[in-house]
This record gives sequence, structure tokens and C-alpha cells, in this order.
Amino acid sequence: MAKNLEEKKSFSGEKVQVVGPEYEAGVPDKPHCWRAKIQCREEMLKYLRSGERYWFSKEWYGSEKRKNPA
Repeated sequence: MAKNLEEKKSFSGEKVQVVGPEYEAGVPDKPHCWRAKIQCREEMLKYLRSGERYWFSKEWYGSEKRKNPA
């Protein structure tokens, strides 16, 4: 069972126990080095292209697709 249970009110008004945050507070010790995880140039380009499409494209897929653009 979780160690850090918090007591909150549900939508119906009764008190329930929910699990609180379980992350370590603070900032990372060193920056995330994503280049070390990618082996070859083609994989790196594929990673960068997919990220670029995610942030700057109008054609999104799955749950991110909107009927009306923002």
C-alpha cells in the first residue's frame, strides 16, 4: 500500500484517501543526454523529425487530433 495517503473530498462529498505525489523534490543533477541513447545518424534524424512534426505540424494523430484547430 502507498505510504503517503492524503484525505480528500470526492465529488459526492464523502472523504476518500488518495495517493499523494511520489516524486523526489528538487532538480536533476545533470542534463538528460538523449544523444547517447541513439546509436546511428538515421535514428537521430528520425527522432528529430518526429519531434518536429509533433510540435509544428497541423496533422496530428490519435487523441491529439482536433476537429477545429486552435
